[in-house]
Amino acid sequence: MVVNAPEFGLPEDRRMPTTTLEGWRRFVDEDPIAFDLLAVDDWKALGPRARDEYDEGRVNYHSELIIVETPTVRDVLHQGRLLTLVNRREISARRGLIVSGPWATGKSTAIKQLGRAHELRVRQRFPDHDRIPVVYVSAPPNGSPRKLATRFAHFLGLPLKSRHNEMDIADAVCEILTDARCDLVMVDEIHNINMATSTGKDLSDHLKYFAEHIPATFVYAGINVEREGLFTGVRGKQIAARCVMKYTGNFPYQAEWRSMIALMDDSLRLHHHEAGSLVRLAKYLHTRTGGSISSLSHLVRAAAISAIAEGSERITRRSLECIPVDHNTQSDSPRTPDDGDGEVGDAA
Repeated sequence: MVVNAPEFGLPEDRRMPTTTLEGWRRFVDEDPIAFDLLAVDDWKALGPRARDEYDEGRVNYHSELIIVETPTVRDVLHQGRLLTLVNRREISARRGLIVSGPWATGKSTAIKQLGRAHELRVRQRFPDHDRIPVVYVSAPPNGSPRKLATRFAHFLGLPLKSRHNEMDIADAVCEILTDARCDLVMVDEIHNINMATSTGKDLSDHLKYFAEHIPATFVYAGINVEREGLFTGVRGKQIAARCVMKYTGNFPYQAEWRSMIALMDDSLRLHHHEAGSLVRLAKYLHTRTGGSISSLSHLVRAAAISAIAEGSERITRRSLECIPVDHNTQSDSPRTPDDGDGEVGDAA
């Protein structure tokens, strides 16, 4: 019988940012947390200290929970994999992928899962090679070419000096990533590049330089990029002509939504949780979150952790009502009347 975090293989430290090579590799290496509930009698027999350790392990588990493989994630994985294969022997004008959609619709999650899957595949194929198959950076806000080059250098851990200009940094980055056989570069927050400004044009030209000098597939993600000026002017048209677009959005109340709720329901590790109780709240959860996978994930994880902390060991509609979601969703979501028992709330 195991009741403490180390024996369950739970992380004891916070995750590092994935915008460094060390942080990215740790993200790739970490498998999803697994946690098995103790039998009821064993759970009740735990002393105070053992109970605290056991509950802390469950809090860690629920703070991560599972990453639901949505249709968007599956589509990005498929399209990204296809492009890396198509581009494998390409010398110039390699095709890229842009993932665009409203905020909190799973764009970053999708491209990170693509990068993780690709790196694991490369490691399996070339176990003895010290490669850097994937780079993950974000476009700097109000950024300059030097700031963008610095993001790449920061990922690689390259020492920088004030005398190094953007081309010095860019050339060093391109040389290292070419030698390290990088074949997938992911640039998040691409909406920070606005072609309607001179700064945005310079930043776009520098990003194009990286794309032409690193023999890799470039994947971009950003908020509604087609509306934010990325495709403006000659430079924007060139980006649009070289990239496949994939869109994210909130989910309608259909079978796919209920399927995602069912996966979350099955993943809960609460001692008084009744299988299927979260599924019966699927319609309420959709109304509450507007179909946002990000808001749904936060709501369920927070409710599960609250159930552990307060000792109820289950999620009910009443307990969900006590969990605030993000301001945008909270403002858009209509308040639904309680049934009186705080339980089911809909007959989905």
